[in-house]
Amino acid sequence: MKCKPLYLLLAGALIGVLATGMTIVFAMPSMMLKTHESNLAYDQAVDALKTRIEKAGWVISGIIPLYESLKKQGVDFERRVTLIKLCHPDYAQRILTTDRDISVMMPCTFSVWEDDNGKVYLTQMNTGLMGKLFGGTVAEIMGGAVSRDETAMLTGLLKH
Repeated sequence: MKCKPLYLLLAGALIGVLATGMTIVFAMPSMMLKTHESNLAYDQAVDALKTRIEKAGWVISGIIPLYESLKKQGVDFERRVTLIKLCHPDYAQRILTTDRDISVMMPCTFSVWEDDNGKVYLTQMNTGLMGKLFGGTVAEIMGGAVSRDETAMLTGLLKH
């Protein structure tokens, strides 16, 4: 009978770990991405975002009209999706100096896409959260400067 409190404690701890794990599995995907409805038409949103990226001192390293790439491969995808790859050389250098493995997530990307009803959305990674997960220089750059810059780039392009 003296072991019963120990079993209850272990069972409670196990339930707590399982509940935390389930919360992470179900909540993290929606926390990792930020999606916003745009107040602009598709082509206007792509052009405005490109302009804002460059005005903020970032470099556009690639623009990928994903729907066109799919079409070239024989996949007819009706709705438009464009990826805009962007990099801030100073931020990239600081991160790569200490954390080269994070390069798999570089450059930053904005996605401009249409839903099935023709509404336009902008999606980005939650760089603030990503920074916190990695800590150190990544947290300082991604969670600070990158997150602030991305928010500024989107100002005026989103439906409220």
